[in-house]
Amino acid sequence: MKLVCQCGTVNQFSIEKLDQTPKCGICHQNLFTGEPIEVTSERLIKHIEHSALPVLIDFWAPWCGPCVNFAPIYSEFAKTTGNQLRILKVNTEANQQVGIDFNIRSIPTLALFLNGEEKGRMSGAMKLGQLQQWVVQQLNG
Repeated sequence: MKLVCQCGTVNQFSIEKLDQTPKCGICHQNLFTGEPIEVTSERLIKHIEHSALPVLIDFWAPWCGPCVNFAPIYSEFAKTTGNQLRILKVNTEANQQVGIDFNIRSIPTLALFLNGEEKGRMSGAMKLGQLQQWVVQQLNG
């Protein structure tokens, strides 16, 4: 399976190693940190195109009150997913072209990708239980 590191390196390893805290072959950091990974447009595309796992992206901005209020919930969700999802964040203020490229009309917006294809999109902040339920529905639907 393939997984992109925070440093941008595409790592390839057997699925059995997924439960053994895999590390990046270049920077030697853990591939899973239990925290959302802040990415730029370039790294975002790399994660979507090269991840064997579902990729969940929070499109947000620092001036957005609902985004700021949702951030701790999203971080908590990242802690609960372990190595089952790639949890990313994109600051649309700092990466405005990403908002345009992904047709982000309001923030926060969550987008879920699997095998390079968008599986679902949801705008607005959610509670932790709602977020968990939405992700499961998108992956199973």
